[in-house]
Amino acid sequence: MMSSVALYEALTTAPDDRTRARVIAEAFERLEERYPHLPDLATQGHVREAELRLQKDIEQVRAELRQSELRLQKEIAQVKVSLLQWLVPLMFAQVAAIAALVKLL
Repeated sequence: MMSSVALYEALTTAPDDRTRARVIAEAFERLEERYPHLPDLATQGHVREAELRLQKDIEQVRAELRQSELRLQKEIAQVKVSLLQWLVPLMFAQVAAIAALVKLL
């Protein structure tokens, strides 16, 4: 790859704009050959932008989780009430059945 000094020398000694443009184009071509992954590199701006998007997405997921948690807590409370509505009468029926068996003995 051409060094910065060699590029400077080639640009300053070029006789016209067309030659200077060619020197610059060749320098870019060598740069692209040496670093083919250069267009794929992320800049600090790209990384910061992605970080902000991810933070926003994380906050949305947290809000959805809180809503789901509250909904599940309500459903659990309803299930507890429903279970008590069934268990209390069954317990009284069981006590009555045991008392009836004790009387028979």
